[in-house]
Amino acid sequence: MVISRRAVLPLSIAVLQSCARKHPKLIAVVPKATSHLFFVTIHKGVDQAAAEFGVDILWNGPSEETDYGRQIQIVDALVAQHVDAIAISATDERALAAPVQRAIDTGIPVTIFDSGVNVQNYVSFVATGNFEAGCTAARRLAGFLNGKGKIAIVAHKPGGTSTVLREQGFEQTLAKEFPSIHVAAKQFGMADRAKARAIAENILTANPDLNGMFASSEASSLGAIQALRSRNLSGKVKLITFDTSDTHVEALREGTIDLMLVQDTVRIGYEAVRTLAEKLAGKTPLKRLDLPVREIEKAGLDNPDIRKLLFPQGESTK
Repeated sequence: MVISRRAVLPLSIAVLQSCARKHPKLIAVVPKATSHLFFVTIHKGVDQAAAEFGVDILWNGPSEETDYGRQIQIVDALVAQHVDAIAISATDERALAAPVQRAIDTGIPVTIFDSGVNVQNYVSFVATGNFEAGCTAARRLAGFLNGKGKIAIVAHKPGGTSTVLREQGFEQTLAKEFPSIHVAAKQFGMADRAKARAIAENILTANPDLNGMFASSEASSLGAIQALRSRNLSGKVKLITFDTSDTHVEALREGTIDLMLVQDTVRIGYEAVRTLAEKLAGKTPLKRLDLPVREIEKAGLDNPDIRKLLFPQGESTK
């Protein structure tokens, strides 16, 4: 039997369309670390967007935020694999600039989420307004202290844009608006809760008259909570923390934490994938999306909207 070209052409189109349906676009998502609760909940938002927009997700990142070398290897491997798009939260804004730029130069659309990279031609930047969140932390802590006192910063790590911006916003706001508040110490926990606890305890030992503390990340917060509990200083040293976990919630309820600043992590993950799905569909997403931080105090813990934000995986408090 002879098949004419007229018959072959529609058949070929049908086969191509069928293949397209069977092989959706592949978006790689590279978090700073796969082990932290912050990125576990971002993963939930990633999966929500993938289901909604009909894309496949390849989730791969280092186990620890300090391992920028591993993150570079992952990005380079994704470029070699020719994935359709990449979303990345960079462990270090400078170290990841070259590999991210290589991805862009090969024609792979890149959205940056949570923490920036020193490149320009990305699709979108999706993150919490971190500098503004740091300003909020400074004003709220100053309010707890009636505008005067001695405080400390349990910082995250150098080079991570998101936390650096929080710390800058915090310090600059104190310097401009609250000259009677003295920053006695600022030390980095290096994204490790045990190290954060150790430096928080050292700060408390060196400054027995400390009035307040700001912890700028999940790991820093957990370390600060443990240090205050171990010294029986819950409620005596005012503490403002960032991000959330079961431990954060318990500490807020018992009075160790005075204020939690919480990001909408599910939405960050969702928007990171949405921007790339739209780009791959020929649309032009917004270049920048700044999401507000939520301020949570003990009195609001049982609010249904707040519980949904705090427990996106469906956990419940004890």
